[in-house]
Amino acid sequence: MKIWLDGGLQDMESARVSVFDHGLTVGDGIFETVKAVEGRPFALTRHLDRLARSARGLGLPEPDLDEVRRACAAVLDANPMPLGRLRITYTGGYGPLGSDRGEHGPTLLVALGASARRPDSTAVITVPWTRNERGALTGLKTTSYAENVVALARAREQGASEALFANTVGQLCEGTGSNVFVVLDGEIHTPPVASGCLAGITRALAVEWTDARETDLPLDVLERADEVFLTSTLRDVQGVRRIDGRQLPGVPGPVTTKAMRVFEERAGNDLDP
Repeated sequence: MKIWLDGGLQDMESARVSVFDHGLTVGDGIFETVKAVEGRPFALTRHLDRLARSARGLGLPEPDLDEVRRACAAVLDANPMPLGRLRITYTGGYGPLGSDRGEHGPTLLVALGASARRPDSTAVITVPWTRNERGALTGLKTTSYAENVVALARAREQGASEALFANTVGQLCEGTGSNVFVVLDGEIHTPPVASGCLAGITRALAVEWTDARETDLPLDVLERADEVFLTSTLRDVQGVRRIDGRQLPGVPGPVTTKAMRVFEERAGNDLDP
């Protein structure tokens, strides 16, 4: 396996990042996960735009997006596979053992891992912890992911693949690595970015392609929604068959099924929408 680090391809087994890298010591970094189909990245331009926004939000130097594109292409060419998870990580680089940044410049790492097509439906849980819709990192895709690790571990313990958060005012927000949509009386709704959720790439495309509405939703909407589905880079559109103890019949339902079909068709016709 070849990865991109320090300006070129390296063997995964021998590649090294400093133990003083700020991404390791204090989580001072950002990342993007890009779906790669037969060596071709999906929606890469949108992902790179968000990478740059996250860098500005975190106060990191502007990433060289041309270099990132070259790195992605090199890694994909070096590691052929049918379906892959392309991970772009960009950190504050070598720094002191504290929150202050060093002067050595950022670290860019691009790696690829094999993936498999997700099932059409899944189970989710809700968790008691909240997203802070007014936090310093709200809306940024950062490497500070520990609360997602904790929530996802609880989901796995309960036979689910995702955990859903409310925000601090009790509104439905997002999953650990996904956005959530609900169907009410035949209409598709999803929490607005102001709820504190990440502006997901797949979320944005699903909103565009299904005419979904961005709506402030209480968390208990999950108890009465006709259908629920998740979106993310590797889930695309995925129906939800169980939420906590509630079983949803006939999953994926008709609205979710149509959204899945539309997304697959539109994504298949344009790899960089």
